Amino acid sequence: CGSIARCRFSGGGADLPRSLLPSSSALDLSCQKMCVESDGCEIEGCSSSDEVRTLSGSMSPGLKSNPDLHPCRPGQKFRAALLKCRSPAAAAGILSFGNVLNYMDRYTVAVTVIFCFSFLSTVFICSFMVAAPIFGYLGDRFNRKVILSCGIFFWSIVTLLSSFISKEYFWLFVLSRGLVGIGESSYSSISPTIIGDLFTSNTRTMMLSVFYLAIPLGSGLGYILGSSAKEAAGDWHWALRVSPILGITAGFLILLFVPDPKRGSADQLGGRIRSRTSWLCDMKALAKNRSYVFSSLASAAVSFATGAFGIWIPGYLFRARVVQKTAEACTKEICSSTDSMVFGAITCVTGLLGVVIGALTTRLCRQKTERADPLVCAVSMLGSAIFICLIFVVAKKSIIGAYVCIFIGETLLFLNWAITADILMFVVIPTRRATAVAFQSFTSHLLGDAGSPYLIGLISDALQQKYTTSALWRFLSLGYALMLCPFIIVLGGMFFLATALYFLDDKDKAEAQ
Repeated sequence: CGSIARCRFSGGGADLPRSLLPSSSALDLSCQKMCVESDGCEIEGCSSSDEVRTLSGSMSPGLKSNPDLHPCRPGQKFRAALLKCRSPAAAAGILSFGNVLNYMDRYTVAVTVIFCFSFLSTVFICSFMVAAPIFGYLGDRFNRKVILSCGIFFWSIVTLLSSFISKEYFWLFVLSRGLVGIGESSYSSISPTIIGDLFTSNTRTMMLSVFYLAIPLGSGLGYILGSSAKEAAGDWHWALRVSPILGITAGFLILLFVPDPKRGSADQLGGRIRSRTSWLCDMKALAKNRSYVFSSLASAAVSFATGAFGIWIPGYLFRARVVQKTAEACTKEICSSTDSMVFGAITCVTGLLGVVIGALTTRLCRQKTERADPLVCAVSMLGSAIFICLIFVVAKKSIIGAYVCIFIGETLLFLNWAITADILMFVVIPTRRATAVAFQSFTSHLLGDAGSPYLIGLISDALQQKYTTSALWRFLSLGYALMLCPFIIVLGGMFFLATALYFLDDKDKAEAQ
C-alpha cells in the first residue's frame, strides 16, 4: 500500500482521490496523505505541508478528525508492510516459481520410479485434466490465491507422504499420484488468470511467456534433481522429498505476497469490456471458431509428443548404450541416470530457446504476412518431425548424434508454445478467453499426454514379446513405438496450416465483435 491522497468535501463528507478533483474547485476540502488499511485504520499521518489550497483559501485539518479512522494494531502494521512488497512483478515471479515446481515434481517420477511410470503418468494427467474445469469454475468466483496456496500445500504434503510408501503398496502410490494431479490442476488453472489481471498489453504477454517457460525449465530440473537425489541417497524415495519442501515455501509466498486483483481489472481500464455471455453460448461460439479448433488440435499433437518423449526418451537412449555395449543392462532398482540428466538439461535449454526464437521469428515474419503466427508454427512442426525421425536412425550408432537431433527437434517443437497463445488471443474475444484457454488445455491433455506415454509403452511391449531377452530387440521395439510421434507432429503441422487458412477471417470477426 503506497501513500494515498484522500480528500473530503467539507460539505458532503465524501472521500475522493485527489486526481478526480477539479483543479479550480471553489469547494472547501482537506487532504491528507496516509496509508489506509481495508478496515479503515490510519497507518501514516500527514503534516501541515500536505494541506491543499483552492480558490477559496487554506483548508482545515485533514482526515484525522474522521471518526472512521483509528490507530492500527501491530498486526495491521505488519500487513501494511507486506502490501508494499506486493508488486505485480514480484507476484508474477512467485507464480512462475510455483509453476516450475509443478513440472519439476511431475517429471521427478519419470526418473525415480522405474516400474510402471508410464501408467503413473497417465493417472496423473487424467486426474489433472478432470479437475481443471472444476477449479476454473471456483477460480472465477472465490479468492484465487487461497485456492492456489491450498492446492500447492495439498500436492506437496501428498508427495512427501508418498515417498514413504513401499513397493508392496503400489496401488497406494498410484492413488497418491492421482491426488497430486488434482492439487497441481488447481494451480495451472488459476494462476495465469491472476497474471492476466495484473498486467496489460505487451507486458502481460511477456509475463505469461515467463510463466510458461516454467514448462521446460521445471521438466528439466525434475530430471536433474530427481536423478541426483536418487543416486546420492541410494533410494528413489528421497527424490520425492525435494519438491515438497520448495512447494510449501511457494505456498507461503503466495499467501503473503501475491494479491488477488479484481477479475478483469486490467482490461476494464478502457471501460469497454462487455458483460459475459453464458457458458453454453461461449462453447457454441468456440466450436464455430475454426482457427481456435484447428490450433487446439495442433496443440494436442505437441502435447502427445512431449508427453511421450518426457517419459521414454531417457530409457531409449540407455537401451542404445546397452546395444553399443557402453553400458550394462539395468537389473537393479537404482540405475545410471546420465541420460536422464543430459536429457533434462537439453529440455531446459531447448525450451528457453524455442520460446525466444518463436517470438522473434513471428515478429519478423509479421512484416511480410499477417498469417505469420500459424505459418511459423506449421513450419516449425514439420521441421521438428524430420529431426525427431533422425533420432531413431542415428541412436544405434551414435549417442552424440541422437542428442544433436533431440536438441534441434525439441527447439523447433517448443517454438510454437507462446505463438499458440497469441493465436488464441487474436481470434477469441476477451470475455471468452478464459473458457477458451481452459477448453484448449482440456483438449490437449485428453488427446495428448494423457494417453501417449501409456500407448507407446503398450506398443513397445507388444513388439518385444517374441524376443524378450534380446537387448537389441528391446531397443528397436521402443524405437518403433516412438516413431508414432513424428507422424503425430506432422499431423499437428497440417492443423496449423489449416489455422492459417481461416486466421484472418476469425481475427476480423473477433475484432468486429
